Amino acid sequence: MPKRVLTGTVVSDKADKTVVVRVERRVKHPLYGKIIKLSKKYHAHDEANAYRPGEQVRIQECAPISKLKTWTVLDRIGAAVTPIAEANLDVPESEPSKPAKAPKADKDEKAEKGQKEAKPSKGGKKAKEPAEADA
Repeated sequence: MPKRVLTGTVVSDKADKTVVVRVERRVKHPLYGKIIKLSKKYHAHDEANAYRPGEQVRIQECAPISKLKTWTVLDRIGAAVTPIAEANLDVPESEPSKPAKAPKADKDEKAEKGQKEAKPSKGGKKAKEPAEADA
């Protein structure tokens, strides 16, 4: 029986001589009929530690190498795309900063201006103020 060959993207290269490859496949949803993407991660053997995250690679099924590794990397299909965050590191930070907001007015200042001090509670009914006793 021939060995399976899959194409995917390298997700991680943290382990020694191992890469994690995410293989996406498109299937039709059984009930709704919409085409959806399903993905699965495979641990693949990378003898020379040559592959980096983001690269497109082909992996081939092989005899078990370890508990999780039953695939080997055949070759690189596409190079890794540089993340946007790293590409903008050379931009000088001469952008104008946002102006500072004015401090909020205190209750005393609001009272002088004739504004309300507090909003009513969400219950909808205002709390009754105690009546002053005539002495």
